Amino acid sequence: MPSAAALAPTDARSLLARMRDRRVLVIGDVMLDEWIWGTVSRISPEAPVPVVAVNDHSFTLGGAGNVANNLRALDARVTFAGVVGDDPFAQQVRSLLQAENVSDAGIVAAIDRPTTRKTRIVAHNQQVVRADWESSAPLAAPEHLRLVAFVREHAPNCDAIVLSDYAKGLLSRELVEAALVCGLVVADPKPQNLDLFAGVTCVAPNVQEAAAAAELTITDDASLERAGSRLLARLGCRYVVITRGEAGMSLFGRDGERFHIPSVARTVFDVSGAGDTVVAVLTLALAAGAPIKRAMQLANFAAGAVVGKLGTATAGADEIVALVDACD
Repeated sequence: MPSAAALAPTDARSLLARMRDRRVLVIGDVMLDEWIWGTVSRISPEAPVPVVAVNDHSFTLGGAGNVANNLRALDARVTFAGVVGDDPFAQQVRSLLQAENVSDAGIVAAIDRPTTRKTRIVAHNQQVVRADWESSAPLAAPEHLRLVAFVREHAPNCDAIVLSDYAKGLLSRELVEAALVCGLVVADPKPQNLDLFAGVTCVAPNVQEAAAAAELTITDDASLERAGSRLLARLGCRYVVITRGEAGMSLFGRDGERFHIPSVARTVFDVSGAGDTVVAVLTLALAAGAPIKRAMQLANFAAGAVVGKLGTATAGADEIVALVDACD
């Protein structure tokens, strides 16, 4: 598979400037990441588990919320559509979106499910345990209809739409079809929901998700090619971009486009959320008129910047250009 030509710093700066102020609607599973930070100096006398002395407590947005944060880090105009519970954590989600100047106009509250929350206890920069509050049941009819109506109203006025699927019951074929009114739709699907996303512009699974969706094991370039081709045929989409961690990213296009981009990460602390960064930057670059090759390259550098940070993170334009310059 051929590799793409290098992205020059001047090209990166020009593209990032064109990406500003693009109107993007994010539709997906928002999560509240709760972080409890502390230290461990002893084992509990009650059970063989560490006792964490807490010294900090914070909240960040995860899941589709992290996609929204990554879009805002590059000065996009972002509206969010999703679901929260009828609980105190719903307001925390709204407050975090509003703090990033993300419109929460498309968020609906459901009384039959909790706000998705992931509580992580971290000691000495190492996660000790995680507790999840969530529902993966399909969204009830009233909330589902409200979301579909919102997307139908707003999709024609967007430069792009991101469908961020974490398999929590939000996304449906009807919701995807409402989004398709926008000419540019990029999806990050879970394998079990793959068929919901037929007809989108681009899907961007990681290599494990691509293997599961294509129902084969990816071990080499030949099996990677089979997976990409199967996904293209199954979904009828324009592009399949498979992110492969330290092995980089690979493109499969409907018109026969094939190329590979090697990873540019210098230091890897945490890969969580890197896929959200790729989807956000890829979408914005395409919305700005970049060819798919350039859009992938810029997304690759953005991912290289965020994996050097602990936890879900974003990459600003200056950070991305600095990494491009360092690799030039």
